Amino acid sequence: MPSIELRTRQSLALTPRLQQSVRLLQLSSLEFQQELRTALDTNPFLEYDSSDTEDVALATATPGDESGALPATDAVAAAEPDALPAEAVTSETLDSGGPDDMPGDFSGDYSSRSSARQNGDSDGSDPAEWARSQPTLREQLHDALRLYRLDDRDRAVARFIIEALDDDGYLRQNLADLADSVDLEPELTEEELLVALRLVQSLDRPGLGARSLSECLLLQLNALPAETPGREVARQIVEHHLERLARREQAELQKQIGCSAEELRVACALVRKLDPKPGNCYGRTEDNYVVPDVIVRQVRNKWVVTINPAVQPRARIHRMYAELFAQSAGASRSPLAQQLQEARWLIRNAQQRFDTIQRVAECIVAHQKAFFQYGEIALKPMVLRDVADELGLHESTISRATGNKYMATPRGIFEFKHFFPRELGTESGGTCSAAAVRALLKEMIAAENARDPLSDVTLAKMLADQGVLVARRTVAKYRHLMKVPPAELRRQV
Repeated sequence: MPSIELRTRQSLALTPRLQQSVRLLQLSSLEFQQELRTALDTNPFLEYDSSDTEDVALATATPGDESGALPATDAVAAAEPDALPAEAVTSETLDSGGPDDMPGDFSGDYSSRSSARQNGDSDGSDPAEWARSQPTLREQLHDALRLYRLDDRDRAVARFIIEALDDDGYLRQNLADLADSVDLEPELTEEELLVALRLVQSLDRPGLGARSLSECLLLQLNALPAETPGREVARQIVEHHLERLARREQAELQKQIGCSAEELRVACALVRKLDPKPGNCYGRTEDNYVVPDVIVRQVRNKWVVTINPAVQPRARIHRMYAELFAQSAGASRSPLAQQLQEARWLIRNAQQRFDTIQRVAECIVAHQKAFFQYGEIALKPMVLRDVADELGLHESTISRATGNKYMATPRGIFEFKHFFPRELGTESGGTCSAAAVRALLKEMIAAENARDPLSDVTLAKMLADQGVLVARRTVAKYRHLMKVPPAELRRQV
């Protein structure tokens, strides 16, 4: 028979405020700014804070100084009676235009890992000065095109060709289709497009504007001096026998071309040195949208961490609206009461988000001081648990605080995750980081003999001689991550 029974059970649940705090913590700086703008547009109790005095306080605040934590703190929000402690969110409960208007080079864009000043006080400097912004492929070609004296029609056609290029530098659209898509009087012909294409191919690096891999490599070979060893044989290979070269059919190549084995070897080495994607060496616009969350400066021989004023929330409780609402009758039962509560939660959770990010950044800087002094080779192995244990937070909280967060340093802009390299063993029983091993490999490859490059096995043995035990396949993986070709492709004749 059906029966009714009472049972007592405990369960863990996140309150709406904790859910919002968790979500804000794991957002990137750009996503957080978008979230804040949405709240300002939809919540009448929030207003934009346009004062400049808080910005000055933020720029000069020292770590742990509450005056630089949030420019939007308001007395109305601070008076909320049901405020949770700051550590509540970080406890273990959280573990559940036209051609003539082409944009120029924007030197203020942020990009990753660029070199700048290495030492000395840098207080008051712009972090954008530490970054290097490379022009994109189209920007570079448009700049080069301005040096040519052309009539309006020829210049417009050349610009159209530039805009039609893919990011790797290839023109993959048929000239006939391109001619049909251009609205010019008189109508554009394929011959005009071909002339413009030849001009674009000569603007910058050889190989740009190619319509196939064979044409790309052939353009690069044609740009070499005529006396270059193996050039003519290489041109025959590139024009007619690329597939045989890819299959390493050396005997068949030698038979088809009619050259000696030594001539073929020199020509093949020359072809392998060519760049199959010349457009990839230019900057990419999508790589520029990185805004650091914290700024690390050396002040009086100490590394100081501050929140980037550019990402600080410019929002606060609208005092007049909040006071009028509190004086109205039946305010607690009004739908506006929920919006006022949400506004207060947003202010506090934003404060808490930046407090947590700064604490994590300070801990990272304290552990990795040697990196800021000596570079990548001094990066120590570290895991999230190290930071979690030191700060008394849960490991999942540290993971959220380091995901999609960036740190501007005198050595460049790095993601927080960059400072948590994997640990590798050494012959003496100690440990070193995978980042330090990659830095060692980079130094070894840079110092190698170009005629006799170091193989992966040799590199592994050289690391072992320095006490770092790394397998050959690990060396190959690190070399691939650094985008360094294997030894046979690095060999120069």
